[in-house]
Amino acid sequence: MSLDADLGVDLDRFELAVRLQVEDGETVVLLGPNGAGKTTALRAIAGLHPLDRGRVTLDGEILDDPEAGTLVPTERRPIGVVFQNYLLFPHLSARDNVAFGLRAHGASRAAARARADEWLARVGLADHARAKPARLSGGQAQRVALARALATEPRVLLLDEPLAALDATTRQTLRRDLRLRLADTTGARLVVTHDPVDAFALADRVVVLEAGRIVQEGSVDDLQARPRTGYVADLIGVNLFRAVASGSQARLDGDQELTVVNDNGVSGAVLVMIRPQSIGLHVRRPEGSARNVWSATVRTVDVLGDRARIQLGGAHTITAEVTRAAVNELALAPGAPVWASLKAADISLFPA
Repeated sequence: MSLDADLGVDLDRFELAVRLQVEDGETVVLLGPNGAGKTTALRAIAGLHPLDRGRVTLDGEILDDPEAGTLVPTERRPIGVVFQNYLLFPHLSARDNVAFGLRAHGASRAAARARADEWLARVGLADHARAKPARLSGGQAQRVALARALATEPRVLLLDEPLAALDATTRQTLRRDLRLRLADTTGARLVVTHDPVDAFALADRVVVLEAGRIVQEGSVDDLQARPRTGYVADLIGVNLFRAVASGSQARLDGDQELTVVNDNGVSGAVLVMIRPQSIGLHVRRPEGSARNVWSATVRTVDVLGDRARIQLGGAHTITAEVTRAAVNELALAPGAPVWASLKAADISLFPA
């Protein structure tokens, strides 16, 4: 294990209590909503915020242990950080920004500049070595900040919302580039983001943080197959409900029952996942093979391209997805009554 961080931090009425482990050569993405504690966790690992409890160790070396009175200063930790706003020195050129960390580690001016030029070439900015940050685009500034962090060959690389400050077009390009750069580096890599696209594109493993606690972790496939919270379900675009299963019936809160295919014989507290594309919408009560049929009212209609996501109100709020043509054909608009149908085989059931 390269990085082992047991983080206990108290901030006013907020408490962070998480255990993060990142292996050498692994990219872990810490994903969560604003205020979940992601940046606090990153700052604690970097030594920018001391722990109240717990311990941070790197390859067996203790960096922070309040109980033992150990606290290695940030500048002595073999950690590189790329901040959300990059924090480039405005009075220094791109070359000297990258060289700064090397100089701080004892390299001569000439050696640091030569190494900085190598890294600027690696990130495609050899022609911008003399440019100061004000003359760089957002994407170029992000690459300079990444080169500065990597030039010292840190054993841990921390990235705090590395793509958040970019426009949509630049972000897409830089996301691909960043994925390649991370795969090219050694050490442990921890990326903080609230954007699921960034998370799923960059991560070997995703750790989901809500209200200062880890609520789920695993591969992208794990999260998509079995979301554990409403936040995760929203990220991947599915409906998630808590229910009690017995045989082929799953009873949701409020006594609504769904007929399911329960091949594994799961019983008791379960999570029910329904993909929006599996829900059919009708003007009249449908006849057919669908085992689950209920009346609902359209709450919202969000059209994106040739598809539309329809939020339905009723015993439970649920989202369906239909074609744009179906919106017009069924006259779907806020307040409109509809019938919804769902096949038992299209419901995923797993233990809560």
